[in-house]
Amino acid sequence: MDFETLTPPTLVGQSRGDTGSNALIIETEGLTKRYGERVIAVEDLDLRVRRGEVYGFLGANGAGKTTTLRMLLGLIRPTSGSVRVLGEPPGSPEGLAHIGALVETPAFYPYLSGWDNLRVLALHAGTQQNRIPIVLEQVDLADRAGDAFKTYSLGMKQRLGVAAALLKDPELLILDEPTNGLDPAGMSEMRDLIKNFGRDNRTVLLSSHLMAEVEQICDRVGVIHSGKLIAEGTVDDLRGQGGLRVRAHPLDEARRIASQLDGVGEVQVLDDDTLRIAIDPADASWLNRQLIGAGIEVSEIYREKASLEAVFLGLTKNGGDNDVE
Repeated sequence: MDFETLTPPTLVGQSRGDTGSNALIIETEGLTKRYGERVIAVEDLDLRVRRGEVYGFLGANGAGKTTTLRMLLGLIRPTSGSVRVLGEPPGSPEGLAHIGALVETPAFYPYLSGWDNLRVLALHAGTQQNRIPIVLEQVDLADRAGDAFKTYSLGMKQRLGVAAALLKDPELLILDEPTNGLDPAGMSEMRDLIKNFGRDNRTVLLSSHLMAEVEQICDRVGVIHSGKLIAEGTVDDLRGQGGLRVRAHPLDEARRIASQLDGVGEVQVLDDDTLRIAIDPADASWLNRQLIGAGIEVSEIYREKASLEAVFLGLTKNGGDNDVE
């Protein structure tokens, strides 16, 4: 592809000197990447990542997450749109000096130890080697630092990749599907690591297709589908207000009465012998009084929010497919 024919990105956004809590570490506007005339990997993407947050970039495989990260890092050039990362154009030495990234599978020299692999990277990055023991401790690899990379488990290889991303003590940490291929224990360890990274004014951009992972870790979430950002907000914002769950006896009579009340939407009987009632959770006390007044025994009533998975499926069910990662 002739990259010289592409429209150069316009530079917008905050400077790296803006250290306020709402300072934008990443800002894109209309960011687009096309391959030929027919394939649109990312389309008109407006992304805002604030300083000090763990931002979840959520989307199915092929939604355009990795393409976006590559553009932010300057690994590929946008077709059009504007982008600014840490106040710098993507891929600039000034910006990259403060960014650590793990994009796709980490690659290291198989016969070198974990320590020596990091030493090689530190030399190329111009980073002080006294950071090596610090990052190995951070990812819990200090005890295996002298072992060859080829002897590492998949989880250890992923953690060494994160250690490499941390070598420069970056302001911005970009992680692309860091739990890919890990067993449940390895996923739990990685989630704990990422939670710890999202502190002390460090910003984390986490790309993932795993709803539970994003739900447990992230402060805010952007949902990408077929290259477009279709929703953004906190996890609670995306999950919405939900409704109420009620455990009552007799159940069928409780359902009948609840269905006839003003302001009550759909009433469902669930497999665990509870009712799911579509109503403003603020009206829980009122609903409880109505049921008790009608002779229903209410043993439990609590707020229910939609799972992030349900929200994600609802947002994307009418969208098209895009096979570009």
